[in-house]
Amino acid sequence: MCGIVGAVAERNVTAILLEGLKRLEYRGYDSAGVAVYTNDEKLLRTRRPGKVSELEQALIEEPLVGRLGIAHTRWATHGAPCERNAHPHFSGDLAVVHNGIIENHDALRQQLQALGHVFSSDTDTEVIAHLLHEKLKLQPDLTIALKATVKELHGAYGLAVISALQPDRLVAARSGSPLVIGLGMGENFLASDQLALRQVTDRFMYLEEGDIAEIRRDSVQIWDIDGALVQRESVQYRDGAEAADKGEFRHYMLKEIHEQPVVVQRTLEGRLSQNKVLVEAFGPEATELFAKVRNVQIVACGTSYHAGMVARYWLEELAGIPCQVEVASEFRYRKVVVQPDTLFVSISQSGETADTLAALRNAKELGFLASLAICNVGISSLVRESDLTLLTQAGREIGVASTKAFTTQLVGLLLLTLSLGQVRSTLAEGVEATLVEELRRLPTRLGEALAMDSTVEKIAELFAEKNHTLFLGRGAQFPVAMEGALKLKEISYIHAEAYPAGELKHGPLALVDNDMPVVTVAPNNELLEKLKSNLQEVRARGGELIVFADEQAGMTNGEGTHVVQMPHIHNILSPILYTIPLQLLSYYVAVLKGTDVDQPRNLAKSVTVE
Repeated sequence: MCGIVGAVAERNVTAILLEGLKRLEYRGYDSAGVAVYTNDEKLLRTRRPGKVSELEQALIEEPLVGRLGIAHTRWATHGAPCERNAHPHFSGDLAVVHNGIIENHDALRQQLQALGHVFSSDTDTEVIAHLLHEKLKLQPDLTIALKATVKELHGAYGLAVISALQPDRLVAARSGSPLVIGLGMGENFLASDQLALRQVTDRFMYLEEGDIAEIRRDSVQIWDIDGALVQRESVQYRDGAEAADKGEFRHYMLKEIHEQPVVVQRTLEGRLSQNKVLVEAFGPEATELFAKVRNVQIVACGTSYHAGMVARYWLEELAGIPCQVEVASEFRYRKVVVQPDTLFVSISQSGETADTLAALRNAKELGFLASLAICNVGISSLVRESDLTLLTQAGREIGVASTKAFTTQLVGLLLLTLSLGQVRSTLAEGVEATLVEELRRLPTRLGEALAMDSTVEKIAELFAEKNHTLFLGRGAQFPVAMEGALKLKEISYIHAEAYPAGELKHGPLALVDNDMPVVTVAPNNELLEKLKSNLQEVRARGGELIVFADEQAGMTNGEGTHVVQMPHIHNILSPILYTIPLQLLSYYVAVLKGTDVDQPRNLAKSVTVE
């Protein structure tokens, strides 16, 4: 989840590295550093705890000027966030930056200390620098020494190395953590995400699992996991860089919330015919595979897990397919009994989430029928390693708290549900045509929900002095309540819990008083009357209610009850619509609280470590 940038050029690369770090700061940001082989032939580094702005100020005060360099933003996994643990790490004439986790770092550290190496940090990354230093004693070529080094590393890594003794190159290795090479004219670059390099190039080459790369000014060489010299395809990134610009919005999160009508429309494009879902959107083998599916296993983390929980209601109600949903970090470590003909579905915004990737790789050994990735990044590991894929087309999501990725995941999961039901002939008559029509209207409905922005902003004032909140929902709205609670705690730091509304009397009701706001989503469905009864239990204990209710639900404001009227929508699509006001609520509460909305403390965007 950290960020890597590297460059080898005929011009000063420090500004390029720094700008790349700024663009990657959404991935991790408790410290930052840069190492440059300077024009006076010295390998020097500058590191600072905190955000990239701290590093930028340090470089203003003491500039580093050179044509070869690497840089890094860190999200701590080994060792506290401080300068000595910040990357790059040195060993002799080497500098190393690394994303991921080296699982055998303790054993390697002991071996290297026995050889006389002195460690100056608590990180697992420093062992790579010292181990490579040892290999160079046996083989002085940096690239060959790196190949020998990675054979002893257990875990996940995306790493970049430069040496003062071989200043004509930057070398890199990828195993379980993404890296991309940016191609220029007489200069080349490296990063953990192409976004970091959009200011210098629009041509990219993506390293695959196990690749080793040697990057020089005028050439790039890549060796695959078997040591064979290979040529990776060069692609041109044609999308604009507007995702890196907040535009008229104060924060990326608010911009991304308001992008949802557009990205949902984009996700639907080319996937709907007049009255059905085009199953081929999932891949050329989808129809044949879906016909065999008798069960679905969904695995995901965080927000994506909540999307999977909503999908379980859809799959069982509409397609008649049993569905299990599990957190990836739990799935990967327990003994799983796989039902016959089970489709394994993984969901991830980045496609590089370590636990989800590990679960997918584990699933391949367990006898699942096939694997399907629902993901936002087409060149990600999750996509490349799955049998089938549906890309969500959400575009770049910069804000750490996921918003548009969640709603596009829900759209993708509904398309999956309808496709499975269509192929297996388990959908009730007319259901698919009705829902396809509703999906076409969905972007407009989302726009109507976003038009309530100012209303939700006013409601947010109720939370200004609050420290705890309950979220309630019934049926498929329960995962939506969970997502609302997650958003509130992520960016406003208010403790928030979500419960099925029917469970209120089985414990959570003990917490309700006039200091505990209770947020509820109330579409006009068969559970509405039962939900109203649950809300009366809250009011009887003095709890303050905030209800997002269907305009046809017959709910009105009253003492201690604040009702926000929502546009009417088909019940199946209501989880997507009702997510919008909860996102807005968490955003405006965070603004009132004065927190860092786009980069909440202790969190990172792409969780590429366990």
